Amino acid sequence: MLERIRIVLVGTSHPGNIGGTARAMHNMGLSDLALVAPRCEPISAETVSRASGADTLVHQARSVASLEDAVGDCTLVVGASARSRTLPWPMLTPRQLGARLTDELADTDSRIALVFGREDSGLTNAEMQRCHAHVHIPTNPDFSSLNLAAAVQVVTYECRLAWLEGDGDAEAPAAEPLASHQELEHYFEHLERTLVEIGFHDPAMPRQLMARLRRYTFKARPERMELNILRGILTATQRQASAAPAEPDAAPDSRHHGPHADS
Repeated sequence: MLERIRIVLVGTSHPGNIGGTARAMHNMGLSDLALVAPRCEPISAETVSRASGADTLVHQARSVASLEDAVGDCTLVVGASARSRTLPWPMLTPRQLGARLTDELADTDSRIALVFGREDSGLTNAEMQRCHAHVHIPTNPDFSSLNLAAAVQVVTYECRLAWLEGDGDAEAPAAEPLASHQELEHYFEHLERTLVEIGFHDPAMPRQLMARLRRYTFKARPERMELNILRGILTATQRQASAAPAEPDAAPDSRHHGPHADS
């Protein structure tokens, strides 16, 4: 189970935090590390020193340009959040996250990404909206600042605790695999194009429409087959919209025979 949990660091600026994260992961039995657009040299003397023998994880880590590249194959993406957002998102404590792991990873094709943001500003709202849920460590509200590696340690500890407490009798896999993050992103792009084409969505005045649709879809946890059905509906909608004849600007519709219709 632990092998299918990926730690993703976004925009890390201090190499010591990468090393400290590797140490925290190795302590808890995790080994899959991805670095998204790091703002420092990932492998340095400080990295190795802070890793305290776990620097192999840093050498094996994938370094990618975007969050999408890091989580595309994952079926559950959880972003670490230290503050409330303008649009509420499903929120978990580390303990609640741990309790979900056995079911989430029952299918051997499932992957989970735990995403941690920049030391100075965390994850952007756009990045948070690409996560199914947010995890928040309930620190002292009078002093909530938490070192990046320490935050990773808390969350990965709960992952290990859940693994140790599991009885090994994982539930049977779902009839169909869940849609991956990459498949969901392709769906959202397709959905937005379709809504624009039929005049339902104006990108110049979005009013959080796509963010709300993301949140709704993430709550539903669609299977791959279900997502394919939805995309088929979108394709049919686009086809019908492009084939529909343009309505005349002025001539009255002779089919309307209400009390105010022309005689």
